[in-house]
Amino acid sequence: MKKLRVGVLYGGRSGEHEVSLASAAAVFQNLDPERYEAIPIRINKDGRWVLPSAAPRLTSAAAVIGAMATAPGGSDGKAEDERDAQLVPRPSGQHRERSELVAGVDLDVVFPTLHGPYGEDGTVQGLMELANVPYVGAGVLASAVGMDKAAMKLVFAAKGLPICDYEVVLKHEWRKNEHSVLHTVVNRLGFPVFVKPANLGSSVGISKARHAVELRAAIALAAEFDRKVIVEAAVPSAREIECSVLGNDEPEASVPGEIVPSREFYDYEAKYLDEGSLPLIPAPLSEAQAAEVRALSIAAFKAIDGAGMARVDFLLARDTGILYLNEVNTIPGFTTIGMYSKLWAASGLEFPRLIDRLIALALERHAEKQQLRTSM
Repeated sequence: MKKLRVGVLYGGRSGEHEVSLASAAAVFQNLDPERYEAIPIRINKDGRWVLPSAAPRLTSAAAVIGAMATAPGGSDGKAEDERDAQLVPRPSGQHRERSELVAGVDLDVVFPTLHGPYGEDGTVQGLMELANVPYVGAGVLASAVGMDKAAMKLVFAAKGLPICDYEVVLKHEWRKNEHSVLHTVVNRLGFPVFVKPANLGSSVGISKARHAVELRAAIALAAEFDRKVIVEAAVPSAREIECSVLGNDEPEASVPGEIVPSREFYDYEAKYLDEGSLPLIPAPLSEAQAAEVRALSIAAFKAIDGAGMARVDFLLARDTGILYLNEVNTIPGFTTIGMYSKLWAASGLEFPRLIDRLIALALERHAEKQQLRTSM
């Protein structure tokens, strides 16, 4: 059987660059060498695309962060055994069996493990659409909506999905009149609240505010990462529930899991820098609660027009038992603490077979698009 050539695209310009390297390492380690020829394609922090001679090996985000912190100049410096990747999109067609995204590299499919802006937000997906290259995961629209928490909440609300109260703060409004913004947020939401950049993941730039002084600092911090800031009313004594979704037009949901964070909430440090957070798989939920999580996960996936994969995150109030939809991650982490593959493994689908499904879904969706008319 002819091997499929899979370009694994990783790195990127976002603050989640290191997490992406760990996700890519896990994908490389679980691609069946009997079925696939894996090609590493890295986007450095400065935006340069390079073709490394070897794939990343560290699957722990903490290990990657530590290695990059101690490496002279960081690990994104130009190595002698890598070459620049020149973007020269050449779609497959009548005279080409494979697609070409970078010069001299023919590919059957691209597997993006990019997290955050300039990778998970529809930008790279748009590039691959223009190149007519099959790729794993959500398309342009779902990726963009899944990245922008403000847009995502509007879509969820339009579909009648349960979300907590929130306010959107624009950076220029904050600079113009901090007092007015604080007054509006406090009157609308009270305390405590969570403040986060609208277009980042991995809990980068997130803070909890219990009073006005903390709220001012939290908004200022989030505004360093994005022009749009989300302020959410805190769910009392919230449990963090996660569920994995797989599929295109007929998506399936995994068993739900729960994260018991090592800190007050599941921030960047709790996710990647300490090892005290505890994953519970399956989550200790009643059958009715687990069914609700799975149903809402599929509803959220469909609401943003998802494809391929997504991890859906929830907040479950301990006192009332009310379940709130938090967000959809269209390129979930595949690191050692990543829940997406773990939840599918607990559902009977091990990581290598999960990758098989994701690649098959990408090729299936691409083939369907090729049947669409492009002229009258």
